[in-house]
Amino acid sequence: MDKRAEMIAGAARIFETDGFRGVGVDRLLTPSGSSTRTLYKHFGSRDGLVIAVLAARHQAFMDRLRAEADETDPVGSLFETLRRWLETHGARGCMLLRARSEYAAASTAIVALVEGQKRAFREAIARRVEAVLGRADPGLTLQVWLLFEGATAAASVADSAVIDEAARAARALAEIARGARP
Repeated sequence: MDKRAEMIAGAARIFETDGFRGVGVDRLLTPSGSSTRTLYKHFGSRDGLVIAVLAARHQAFMDRLRAEADETDPVGSLFETLRRWLETHGARGCMLLRARSEYAAASTAIVALVEGQKRAFREAIARRVEAVLGRADPGLTLQVWLLFEGATAAASVADSAVIDEAARAARALAEIARGARP
């Protein structure tokens, strides 16, 4: 693993458990054994490291989502991917949304990045909804997205059964939408 990737991985673990803004640079650099100079060389700033961590997290999730897509159940398989993701990364809510919340008044760049990432995720859901219905359905896309985001958050305070219920609700909504052709 190269130094940049090592720094991102170490910072991601710390951000995941301890949040973003309350963690000092020295602590973020400890897992990789990097210096502040190395941080600035690779990321330009502490916020640059945050942006790199969020970009890597989003890319890893989207790659996993593509790899685990199930053509027989495009909407339901979203939730199976969520379950496996949380088994790997822990159920602490969405790292991206937590970063957006912590940086809402402090960094327009981080807020814009997260909003773009969430838009890209909704577009991925829209493609799955269209695969199920044979047509676009922005309302169903939004509903499935809300169920997914809600299950992600709820899994942090409840057991993973909330993911099953969200998947069941998403499939039911898709069935209703399939029967309500315009």
